Amino acid sequence: MTWTLVIHGGAGKLDSEMVSPEQDAGARAGLSRALDVGSKVLADGGSALDAVEAAVRVLEDDPHFNSGRGAVFTHDGTLELDAAIMDGRTRAAGAVAAATATRNPVGLARAILDDGRHVFLAGKGADAFSLERDLPQADA
Repeated sequence: MTWTLVIHGGAGKLDSEMVSPEQDAGARAGLSRALDVGSKVLADGGSALDAVEAAVRVLEDDPHFNSGRGAVFTHDGTLELDAAIMDGRTRAAGAVAAATATRNPVGLARAILDDGRHVFLAGKGADAFSLERDLPQADA
């Protein structure tokens, strides 16, 4: 079976004058790691859903990206994280918005998809669901 994995490191345009060569190299290395991790899942026979979740986790854990650890603070100086994941075969989806405690929002979105009772959780409800599922929480 032939497969293709496509990722991106964020939306928008960065001014090259605002990004140091070190930051650029770090971001490119993070993108390569995400592709490597997701590609390994697929090469080992894993599902597309597993590959996507694994690749996005790498980006969420990398401070070079505006997700997870590298997310931009809200106006109030807090972090509220969003993620969504969908299984194209079944059209099942899971999404989360304004999560404040989960280390990897894509994992929370996947847990919502797998649970099947909801498609979208936000805020305190998303945080509570994350704790109920014993998902890793963000560093305090």
